[in-house]
Amino acid sequence: MSWRMPSETAPQTRTWMAFPAEGPTLGETNAEREAGYAAWTAVAHAVAEFEPVTMVVDPAEVTRARRMLSSEIEILEAPVDEFWMRDAGPTFVLDPERPGVLGAVAWTFNGWGDHWWGTWRKSAGLGRFVAEAAGAELVSSLLVNEGGGIHVDGEGTVFLTETVQLDPRRNPYADRARVEAEMLRTIGATHAVWLPRGLSRDYEDFGTSGHVDIVATMPSPGVVLLHDQRNPAHPDHAVSAELRAFFGEQTDAAGRPFDIVDLPAPATIRDADGDTDWSYVNHLVVNGGVIACGFDEPEADDRARGILEEAYPGRRVITVDARELYARGGGIHCITQQQPEVGA
Repeated sequence: MSWRMPSETAPQTRTWMAFPAEGPTLGETNAEREAGYAAWTAVAHAVAEFEPVTMVVDPAEVTRARRMLSSEIEILEAPVDEFWMRDAGPTFVLDPERPGVLGAVAWTFNGWGDHWWGTWRKSAGLGRFVAEAAGAELVSSLLVNEGGGIHVDGEGTVFLTETVQLDPRRNPYADRARVEAEMLRTIGATHAVWLPRGLSRDYEDFGTSGHVDIVATMPSPGVVLLHDQRNPAHPDHAVSAELRAFFGEQTDAAGRPFDIVDLPAPATIRDADGDTDWSYVNHLVVNGGVIACGFDEPEADDRARGILEEAYPGRRVITVDARELYARGGGIHCITQQQPEVGA
């Protein structure tokens, strides 16, 4: 068996999402909850312009979901408490030796390290539920990991973060060798690039402890799109410099040094909860397009859109306001999961 996770730029069958459910993540007030529902809905409708969307909805939220979502969006009912599909859901893989077979890696999900505030036990079953619904062959994994904690180039390279996969709250007995062996078995990664850390806010109470999908991604083999915080007053100014130096010393699975493309952060450096982690790196690639995070900063949003258009030639870039997503702990990539086309 030789499973392989394709690049996000490979042809896709659909995008999977989970509809918000009431709880700590959604918000405490009616206004906060309504803003959360609206943000997830806006992303779903943007993705649906390019490819089918399937939304997993908790039974308690089905009436609301049917009212807010376009009829084009498929709704499946299943228990949901955390609705970050990238993390709680499966990672889809293909088998090069069996062109018509879709696989789905169901990582062990424990709410990013079983934090005191976590309500994740319902969504811990999303990996298996989505795998079955997609008609995929289940690839079980005992590794506590999330889809937002990895990025691949489809040619053997995987980005990992020391503070995620080696987090003692996730995998107390793991070391690099064990994690890399599991990455080879499940997603076909032959070369791991271990980032030393993620963005500063990601280490606060409600963070993921360093997910890579808000920091760096590979739009094509040998190229890194890197979050660039240019304001020295923000702690991620130093983090950006550290990671730029780090990637300058790394190679991909083919032995190529990385071409680093800076993706500047928005100008806003603080919100109601402290230092921002607003990042344009957390975008979703879809068939013929890119769904990009927007932050109501026309100059910065336009600049990011231009960089993404160059990084993904031939794709139309759509910007969706992501501030309400970030207020809850993530961005557009975090709430979506692409299903690759088999035989592609």
